[in-house]
Amino acid sequence: MSGTWTKKVFTGLKILLLVYIAGGIGLYFLQDYILFHPVSLEREHKYDFPEKHRDINIPVDENSNLNIIQFFSTDTVTKGVVLYFHGNKKNISRYAKYPPCFTRHGYEVWMIDYPGFGKSTGRFTEQTLYEWAGFMYRFARSRFAADSIIIYGKSMGTGIAAQLASVQACKRLVLETPYYDFPSVVKHYLPFYPVDRMIHYKMPTHEYLKKVIAPVTILQGKDDRVITYRNASRLKKYLKPGDEFVTIEDGSHNDLFRFEETIQKLDSLLRN
Repeated sequence: MSGTWTKKVFTGLKILLLVYIAGGIGLYFLQDYILFHPVSLEREHKYDFPEKHRDINIPVDENSNLNIIQFFSTDTVTKGVVLYFHGNKKNISRYAKYPPCFTRHGYEVWMIDYPGFGKSTGRFTEQTLYEWAGFMYRFARSRFAADSIIIYGKSMGTGIAAQLASVQACKRLVLETPYYDFPSVVKHYLPFYPVDRMIHYKMPTHEYLKKVIAPVTILQGKDDRVITYRNASRLKKYLKPGDEFVTIEDGSHNDLFRFEETIQKLDSLLRN
């Protein structure tokens, strides 16, 4: 009887080991499909946003096209521009409801789609994300002074925004639902894998924050189940005197703009 039980235990352990190995292989080779959920669009696609906007396609090289949507200020005077780096899902159309929060204060909002998202094409890598962010910043500097540029990141885009602000001057860096780094987000869901060595994308927001000279504002929901409050709170130690970590008590990952605290904070930042 004990021999049969031992054999069953051994068989069960072998199955668990095989499942663990298969899961690890899947995570390593399929991580782009697990972490990112783009929706691509044809180059000829016409966005029907109600806000006044301009659709710009910039050929980066023979295989890459950078798509930027510029939402125009609705105020009588244009005070500056918000460079907005969105999250890991779909394309600009998912985030186009947010520009009015900025444009009514006299700011244009420029949104970039990453390679494979929307009408942007090319190879998706962490380095490409940083290079394209730098390209958009230089494009903005052809019209706006550095102290008129706000760099804004949401979710996945917070690492990109933080990296850009660490190497370029700006008026302010705003991070909505940011992460300590990318592996730490994955590790929360898969603590039994050596995620640090498996994930190709690092996006170490904490490292970039050390180098940001501009004021920083972080917006984080207490009930965020995607990037946990605990994860985002690890960034507090890298904030300078005068920087802000704003907690939205009942906020989750995609609903911070439903709360008056978020709107009031943005209004106060954009009025200055």
